[in-house]
Amino acid sequence: MISKKTKYALNALVHLAKKFEQGPVLISHISEQENIPQKFLEAILLDLKNAGILASKKGKGGGYYLIKPPEEVNVADVMRLLDGPIALLPCVTYKYYERCEECKDEETCGIRDVFMAVRNETVHILKQNTLASIIEKESVQK
Repeated sequence: MISKKTKYALNALVHLAKKFEQGPVLISHISEQENIPQKFLEAILLDLKNAGILASKKGKGGGYYLIKPPEEVNVADVMRLLDGPIALLPCVTYKYYERCEECKDEETCGIRDVFMAVRNETVHILKQNTLASIIEKESVQK
């Protein structure tokens, strides 16, 4: 399962993507609209800002806003940023590889092959799904 932090981040990002290029949005507004605890949201938005996905403006008319187009922000990148590896085993992760302690031979490990296939399909699906595609899916369902 994904963490609450990642789930909240995705909800906040979709909210901001719906207001892309319309100016900054107050944290209190996102918190209220998306039912996310404000203090937790502040930390999440700061992480997303530090990753170059969001920017913020202080003062009157301030808040957070998306600096990358919604088509360029995919679910896989957000998950990796906030939760770390997507893979279920450390030996099949993309950015966080670690050899399994009990492994005799990675090249012939059938277990590794199964979880590599799961990782590849999962990452493929998550990368295809961007903020823009999520918004599009929501509008079709209404």
